[in-house]
Amino acid sequence: MEVLYSHCCGMDVHKNTITACIITPKGKELKTFGTMTTDLLNLADLIKARGCTHVAMESTSVFWKPIYNILEYYNVEILVVNAQHIKAVPGRKTDVKDAEWIADLLRHGLLRGSFIQNREQRELKELVGYRKSLVEERAREVNRIQKVLEGAGIKLASVATDITGVSGRSILDAIVSGVENPTFRQAGPGDRGADAPF
Repeated sequence: MEVLYSHCCGMDVHKNTITACIITPKGKELKTFGTMTTDLLNLADLIKARGCTHVAMESTSVFWKPIYNILEYYNVEILVVNAQHIKAVPGRKTDVKDAEWIADLLRHGLLRGSFIQNREQRELKELVGYRKSLVEERAREVNRIQKVLEGAGIKLASVATDITGVSGRSILDAIVSGVENPTFRQAGPGDRGADAPF
């Protein structure tokens, strides 16, 4: 079978270890690294020192991300491959064999990498995702407050559009402070709600 990439590296990536198989015209080199930043930099330096132009790894959970983030600065083509496309072949039992198999497939051009967005898009996606999770968590907390109030027979949602708005929070503060018979005043210029309890 024709060799398309003479200098390549296949990696089997796990939570705490990375097994790398580097194939060059001089032969095959296998080495295991940790997953701390220093280890990843050592891995990247080895890949660069051996003249590798292509690197492939499985898209295992999120473990591939820090490796990708470092290697993209080293001017090599990185393929993050769907694990199902590789694991369809039986007979691989160890991390070393996995790494060798990935390197061999890559060497002959038999792997197709997944689409990976550029760094700016990835960072924006993470930021937007984090904001979305915070908004959803806030909504869940508001629903919990509403449920507790309803269970206590306090129909705050019937008199306040938003129980966490200015008026709603003022009423909740008054309840917490033990006010049982509040008096109301007309809202002034600095108030956002129509009525605010004292």
